[in-house]
Amino acid sequence: MADAVQVSELIQAFRAFGTPLISDNLARVPGAVGLRPFHRVSGAMAGRALTVRTREGDNQFIHRALDLVRPGDVVVVDGCGYEGRALIGEIMTSVAASRGAAGFVVDGAVRDSGALGKGTFPCFARSAIHLGPYKDGPGAINVPVCVGGMLVHPGDIVVGDEDGVVAFPVAGAAELLAAVKAQEAREAEIMLSIRENRYQGAYAR
Repeated sequence: MADAVQVSELIQAFRAFGTPLISDNLARVPGAVGLRPFHRVSGAMAGRALTVRTREGDNQFIHRALDLVRPGDVVVVDGCGYEGRALIGEIMTSVAASRGAAGFVVDGAVRDSGALGKGTFPCFARSAIHLGPYKDGPGAINVPVCVGGMLVHPGDIVVGDEDGVVAFPVAGAAELLAAVKAQEAREAEIMLSIRENRYQGAYAR
C-alpha cells in the first residue's frame, strides 16, 4: 500500500491529466454520468473521497461530514440522484473550502449556483434548485456510495474537470498514471501528425 506521501504525489500528478485520458485507461468503466461542474473550472480537481450517503433531499449527514474533512478530501455525496431539493449551497461549499477540502461531488442538486459559478472551489452536481434540504437524516459517512452510477469507496482518488468525474482505488494508481502518461504521449504525436499533414489512420477512442 502506498504511504501518505506517495498518495499525495499521485494525486498531484493526476491533476495534470483530463478525465477522458484517465477513463480510457480504466477500461472506460468507472465514471459518473449526469454530473457537471457548477464552479468556474480552472484546472482539474483531485483528492481522496470522503463519502456520504443520505436520504433524498436531506443534508444532515453532509453537515456531519464537514466536521471530519481533512485537507485534500473530496466530499462525495450519494443523494440518490434526487433533484427536488438542494443538498448544498454557498455556505457549505465555503465551509468545506475553509477546511481544505478539494471539492464536492453531489449526486443530487445544489443551490446558490450564481455564487458557486463565480468561484473556483470545485463543485459537481446534477442540477440547481432553490428549494432547501431537510436536516433529519438518516445517513452514513465513509461507506461505499454510488454517484452517477459510479461506485466510490472511502479513500478512492477522485478527479473531476469539464468532462466529468472519475474515481479509482489508490491500489493500482501508479500503474494507471503510467498508462495515462503513455496515452498522452501517443495522442500528442497524433496531433503533431495532423498539424504536419501526415496523419493517415483513424485513432480508436
